Amino acid sequence: MSVPKDFKYSAEHEWVKNEDGNVRIGITHFAQSELGDIVFVELPQVGDEIKAGDAFGSVESVKTVSELYAPISGKVVEVNAELEDSPEFVNESPYENAWMIVVEPSDLSEVDSLLSPEKYEELIAE
Repeated sequence: MSVPKDFKYSAEHEWVKNEDGNVRIGITHFAQSELGDIVFVELPQVGDEIKAGDAFGSVESVKTVSELYAPISGKVVEVNAELEDSPEFVNESPYENAWMIVVEPSDLSEVDSLLSPEKYEELIAE
C-alpha cells in the first residue's frame, strides 16, 4: 500500500503536503481502499475556515458516508472541483488527481505534529 515519503498523515487517514507555505490535503490510499468505490465528494468553499480535528467535508462510497477531518487549521484557498464530476479519482489516484483542498495554515507548525510516513505505516499495519 502506497505511503509517499514526502507527506505527513493524520490518524484519520488524511495526507498533507507542504507546498511553499500552503498545504494540500487529501485522503490516503488506505482510506480509499477501506471505503470502496467513491461516488460523491463534498468539499468546503474557497474562503471557508477549517479547524484541526473538525469535519471539513465528506466522501460517499457504495458502502458508507465518511467525514473528512481537517488535519490542520486555516483558510481554504483552493478546492479540487474536478472531484465533483469525477469522484472516482479518489480511488484511482488518491495522491495525485484526488487532492481535495489547499489550505493557507493559520499555524504551519501544526503540520509538524502529524504522523511521519513511518508512523502512519505502523498505524495502518495494526
